[in-house]
Amino acid sequence: MIDELVSQIEARFAELEAELADPAVIADRERFAAASRAYRELEAAAKLANEYRRVADDLEGARELLAEDGDDPELRALLESSRTRLEELEDEIRLVMVERDPNDDKNVIVEIRPGAGGEEAGLWAGDLYRMLTRYADRRGFQAEPLSIGDGTYTFAVKGDGAYSVFKFEGGTHRVQRVPETESQGRIHTSTATVAVLPEAEEVEVDIDPTDLQIDVYRSSGPGGQSVNTTDSAVRITHKPSGIVVSMQDEKSQLQNRERAMRVLRARLYERALAAQRAEVAASRAAQVGTGERAEKIRTYNYGERRVKDHRINLLLHNLDEILMGELGELTGALQDDEKRRRLEEQAGG
Repeated sequence: MIDELVSQIEARFAELEAELADPAVIADRERFAAASRAYRELEAAAKLANEYRRVADDLEGARELLAEDGDDPELRALLESSRTRLEELEDEIRLVMVERDPNDDKNVIVEIRPGAGGEEAGLWAGDLYRMLTRYADRRGFQAEPLSIGDGTYTFAVKGDGAYSVFKFEGGTHRVQRVPETESQGRIHTSTATVAVLPEAEEVEVDIDPTDLQIDVYRSSGPGGQSVNTTDSAVRITHKPSGIVVSMQDEKSQLQNRERAMRVLRARLYERALAAQRAEVAASRAAQVGTGERAEKIRTYNYGERRVKDHRINLLLHNLDEILMGELGELTGALQDDEKRRRLEEQAGG
């Protein structure tokens, strides 16, 4: 079974290498982009397949030599190490070939809102915004603010594979710390919710214009003089779903309308995905929940300078670095966990 999979990987990778060297493919921007993306996705598996072949050859060679000289300790050590590594490679190849989330390559829209904890929850939401935008920058993504105000933060993250990274940040983030406003040094527990939505293209979400109620009004937020003296703010209500999106950060009514439509499409797309998951009995709990303290994916403890991800029971003691956007270790562990769960689902199915 594993040998067949390795052969398939090798054959497909050779096809992609040939495509990327084909002048006809190079001249076709869409074909070349698709082949390049497929090549990048398969590259790790191809490296493992190559190592698998080499270790399998070492194992076979050690067996043949041991048949002639069964007392050679170095050959026996090579046999055992090769056998152990081959077993590891089988697991690694299966993991890397687990079917990816079809949304992983998409840009995302992130919405952060204060949860339980009053004023402190609003401050914590701001801290999460800074953490996640710094993380986007570290990963080479582009963070684009869409709407910031009243303690809520809506922004887009653009870049190849943004959703594959940021989807693990969706949920309730709990903080345990002494607020700046606390005079007696008592530790407070507060939360903020993070929703991570794959950004949908217009072709993926069919919105009937007659289903939209679009209201324009004068911005109440800070900005230039023109922001507060013209009807530039936009509120779009999607009547069938009841979803309401408001934007007022830009001076142009057209820009605010375009941003609101982006957020609306993302919310409708996420709703459609959730319905699909429910139909196949594979839906998970809603990312955000109610924002109550018990509904947490992660806890940030300032007193002990630690962060715990409750989904995989991972405890890290580098709170300061994480708040500065160094989330790579958390993301890597969560991605590995997702692959293992998908592999188990495929094996069980």
